[in-house]
Amino acid sequence: MTPIEDLPAQMHRRSWLILGGMLLASLPFGNAQLSFGILCGGLVAIGGFIWLRRSLRQLLADPDAGGKARYKFGYLVRLATLALVLALLVAEVKVHAVGLIIGLSVMVINIFWTTIQQVLLK
Repeated sequence: MTPIEDLPAQMHRRSWLILGGMLLASLPFGNAQLSFGILCGGLVAIGGFIWLRRSLRQLLADPDAGGKARYKFGYLVRLATLALVLALLVAEVKVHAVGLIIGLSVMVINIFWTTIQQVLLK
């Protein structure tokens, strides 16, 4: 079984592999807009995960009341930033909606994969 401390780094690496696999799987459809949507969604999902991981690391390094308040404020900033990025991608860049949703599912697939892996290795 993987030590719990290694899971975030392992999930980070696996996220890139899942995104790469999704992009490769989208190529036979010959739709560049779909592939671009998958890429954008995957980058947003991975970026959000990296940001969350960094915030949690900072919270654990400074668990006093000030650290908790900074984490909560950072959570709101992260949520607003991700919402703004997604809104810009949909409204301004006009990315393929289905591709964007597929790309955003990178972390969902990764969490599911990690859960199954941990259950099977127990």
